[in-house]
Amino acid sequence: MRTFRLFAAVAVAFAAVALLSSSPAVAQKRGGTLVMIVQPEPPSIASYQNTSAPIGQVSAKIYDGLLEYGFDFKPQPSLAKSWTVSPDGKTITFKLQEGVKFHDGKPFTSADVQFTFMNVLKKVHPRGPITFRDLEAVETPDPLTAVFKFKEAAPYAMVALSGYESPILPKHVFETGDLMNHPNANKPIGTGPFKFVEWEKGQYIRLDRNPDYWRQGQPYLDRIVMRFIADAGTRTAAMEKQEAHIAAFSAIPGVEVNRLKAMPTIDVTTKGYEMISPIVLIEINTTKKPFDNQKVRQALSYAIDRKAIIDTVFFGFGKPATGPISSNFEANDFYTKDVRNYAAPNAVDMANKLLDEAGYPRKAGGIRFEMVHDVIPYGEDWRRMGELIVQQLGKVGIKTTLRYEDVPTWLRRIYTNYDFEFNSNFLFTLPDPVLGVHRTYWSKNVRPGAPFSNSARLTLPKVDQLLEAATVEPDHAKRAKLYQDFQKIVVDEAPVIWVTELQFTTVTSKRLKDYLVSPLGVYTSFNRAWLE
Repeated sequence: MRTFRLFAAVAVAFAAVALLSSSPAVAQKRGGTLVMIVQPEPPSIASYQNTSAPIGQVSAKIYDGLLEYGFDFKPQPSLAKSWTVSPDGKTITFKLQEGVKFHDGKPFTSADVQFTFMNVLKKVHPRGPITFRDLEAVETPDPLTAVFKFKEAAPYAMVALSGYESPILPKHVFETGDLMNHPNANKPIGTGPFKFVEWEKGQYIRLDRNPDYWRQGQPYLDRIVMRFIADAGTRTAAMEKQEAHIAAFSAIPGVEVNRLKAMPTIDVTTKGYEMISPIVLIEINTTKKPFDNQKVRQALSYAIDRKAIIDTVFFGFGKPATGPISSNFEANDFYTKDVRNYAAPNAVDMANKLLDEAGYPRKAGGIRFEMVHDVIPYGEDWRRMGELIVQQLGKVGIKTTLRYEDVPTWLRRIYTNYDFEFNSNFLFTLPDPVLGVHRTYWSKNVRPGAPFSNSARLTLPKVDQLLEAATVEPDHAKRAKLYQDFQKIVVDEAPVIWVTELQFTTVTSKRLKDYLVSPLGVYTSFNRAWLE
């Protein structure tokens, strides 16, 4: 019944927008229901404890951060209206916006900032223990001033303060109860432009305009409805028929993208992902035989044909990945291509040679051993990649069975129980390696229950030393050298297989305006978005 009422409301809103469309000035100011396809349905919307890709599309509309970012990656004001950094880089003083209220009407103050960073992000956020490892205190000299005290200079922290990465939580709500199982985890209360209304499991999440939003006159939209549509063909039809206005993170299959792009009502872009730099990879459980053998892991990496996966699965969107740091970082010298080349012309021969040397010869039927490949449960593209990998590994004598489960079960299997052998995934490497790279390779981030955190259980003292030194190294050239050395070691160790630097597509109705205002794309608040 609630579903019927909701979509009746959506239909009325569409009609209202149609009446307003003859007056763009009015439409730009207010009105309309934005229908957003989010695929798959998020396992939760508690972005402070889970960074699963769909979650941020919802939570960033509800929670604000201290800062936002322009396409130049420079910080812009949000809940912090200004900030100063001490000469030694160890103290950052934020002046906060006045008159900000949480969705329950309670005032936002520096106490909420202190609580969020010291009690939440540093403890339960998947990336927070790395990002804010040197944050020793947040002082609150008055309700509108928050002073961050770092043990060491932490320049990387300034790119980690968006509502997506570091959502500000209300202390009065979350200071009591278990943060990992809090009653408001999926009934969030933030300061953002949209308020959580309801979550009809398997159908939609509804957010309504926050009438008391601190940016006067915003947001322009009356409502956002996030729809969950499992079938790829139905998602495509929804965009084609203008029943939905936006589908990000390649929710529309690549085979359909160019056809839709030719339509006069549709736009397609790969912009809005610059600040996450996603890499498709395969995580290997290095504690299980035969994957505890470095030669076996190297052989698996040689056996994967990256170009075939990019061309066949991702329809040319992407480039072969060479290691844990995206080539987007070549401009600042963090990236190096001077690593073991798993895409060598004789890669299959190398794989066979290494498997023989590791003690896994071909047996009857040409099979060396069997294994299970867990497929990330985010849609058909990933299933197709799994099927292609089955073929590629078969060429070197490895018989592979695919396993495809729902998101919560998959997350628990990989990151809590470590009950897997070979798992496809994609991870955001983010605007600094400290934020998005360290979590996968730093031994201290083997944390059962923390999603997307070192599931390979890599524990190499030399890697830890390099990552820890790079975290606090103030000299840029020295820091770049540390990351280059790290890449050479970890690529040779092969705890994961780096497949492709992924290029996501966002398909939108041309009626949707001013949503793409940041390199975070749909991980922003949509406070400026409007429907023509």
